[in-house]
Amino acid sequence: MSDGNVFKQPKPFYLIFSIEFWERFGFYGMQAILTVYMVKILGMSETASFTLFGAFSALVYGSVAIGGWVGDKVLGTKRTIRLGAMVLVIGYALLGLSATSGYGGSDLIYIAMGFITMGNGLFKANPSSLLAKVYGKDDPRLDGAFTMYYMAINLGSFFSMLLSPWIAERFGYDFAFGVSAAGLVITLINFFISGHIVKTIGSKPDMKPVNKTYYLGVVIGTIALSFVSSVLLQHLFYAHAILIVVGCTIVGLYFKELFSTSGIERAKMFVAFILMLQGVVFFVLYFQMPTSLNFFAIHNISHDLFGIRVAPEQFQALNPLWIMIASPVLAMIYNKYGDRFSMPFKFALGMVLCSLSFLVLVLGAHFANSDGIVDSNWLIVSYGFQSIGELFVSGLGLAMVAQLVPQRMMGFAMGMWFLTSATAAVVAGWVATLTAAPANVIEPHQTLMLYSHVFGIIGYSTAGIALFTMIIAPKLTRVMRGEDTPAAVTAA
Repeated sequence: MSDGNVFKQPKPFYLIFSIEFWERFGFYGMQAILTVYMVKILGMSETASFTLFGAFSALVYGSVAIGGWVGDKVLGTKRTIRLGAMVLVIGYALLGLSATSGYGGSDLIYIAMGFITMGNGLFKANPSSLLAKVYGKDDPRLDGAFTMYYMAINLGSFFSMLLSPWIAERFGYDFAFGVSAAGLVITLINFFISGHIVKTIGSKPDMKPVNKTYYLGVVIGTIALSFVSSVLLQHLFYAHAILIVVGCTIVGLYFKELFSTSGIERAKMFVAFILMLQGVVFFVLYFQMPTSLNFFAIHNISHDLFGIRVAPEQFQALNPLWIMIASPVLAMIYNKYGDRFSMPFKFALGMVLCSLSFLVLVLGAHFANSDGIVDSNWLIVSYGFQSIGELFVSGLGLAMVAQLVPQRMMGFAMGMWFLTSATAAVVAGWVATLTAAPANVIEPHQTLMLYSHVFGIIGYSTAGIALFTMIIAPKLTRVMRGEDTPAAVTAA
């Protein structure tokens, strides 16, 4: 049990916090407006934009395992972070050019998304892997540190989700995407100036001089895979097929490692896998924010927040706002009470809250005005439920991996956690298309009926899953503590 002061963290924590802040500022600023950009500027249908966004998100998160491996085994965690940031700058700059007349936006967007895919893949797993190395085994500050680290993500996304739609509306999408590029430039400057703080922390390759051959190979491979990704995004069948193959391979490698261990270590890895499956369900709901929930706000929510006029895309900033309110409170609870609330129970509670986030919108639809417009307060409450649920699942996902997976495969396992997002993104894209109204349906009453029906299906389905996770949570808790380990898990 610690002293409950969640802000009392070692110096490397604050550097990693700031690096993550600016990278997420860039990424979520782009994400907040991407589907709307596809529809309004590139002329795609809502269905096509949701499907493409789902495939893009799947590639973004599916590539994270590659970056984790490169950081662990090839270049080192810190070098991989810097390289990923540079590739992301290129991707966001190309996305800005795609919004500029005369640059062939409908073609260039795929190349831009390819570079963003690989830049994020190199970057994303490595700050969290670096953070895990800051703390010793069973350090009571770990849950609190990762929750506050998760707050860095949401601070960055809050400001960019407010700023990007505002800039896009007034100055154009090219400037808005340029702001995302600026966030990554700041990330690079920050790391180069303050990198000495984490000089003694990192993976084994970090502690050796850079291997120029390996570095060049990774650069060439990154460029090649960026163009491969852009082609896959234009041929989604192959993108989905490759994701399935990659996913099965990574899960196979995980179980190969699991069955090479024994006892409590194997039991913990087994529980981690079950919780990752719950993570898939959560992320299907999470990816509704930039897709179906975003367009629900456009079509059927009053465009004001606490009486102030807002762009409908800015409602997405409610997610990080709620998390900034709730995360310090939860972090202090975790620091003070430690293991009284087990990880499986936290995940199950997260499922309950996510279910309520959609059911409250179904209820709110019954109180729509005569024009078919729902008061924005219902969306505020919905985001509140989902955001706090997110803290119990996604917010602790990295800490869960750090707790349950052996240190020797930390980068790989962090990447596997992000693979849950990749798997969910494809499913989420399909789910979002269910809310896309036919081209001739623009009347708010008609779209409201469609949204209410689909959100009801999502809410009740998630409620069933939440009930099941609540039932199995005590069993998983005993397994991860070595109190009730199944024979199938412990057998040599």
